Amino acid sequence: MVQVRFLPDDIAITAEVGEPLLEVAERAGVFIPTGCLMGSCHACEVELADGTPICACISSVPIGAETVEIRLLDDPVW
Repeated sequence: MVQVRFLPDDIAITAEVGEPLLEVAERAGVFIPTGCLMGSCHACEVELADGTPICACISSVPIGAETVEIRLLDDPVW
């Protein structure tokens, strides 16, 4: 199991390796906007703790991590 933290609200939830990030966010009550659900439009773009941008719609909880920190971005266009 992996601890996933959504910032800036610091909402934490336990998830399984390979679980889609959008499903984890939904279970945690965290809204991540979506568009195409294929990673092309970047509506669901979030950042990992190191600043790496990822598309939540095509990303899952990684193998080998004890904790994953997801920084939600505020995009007024979406």
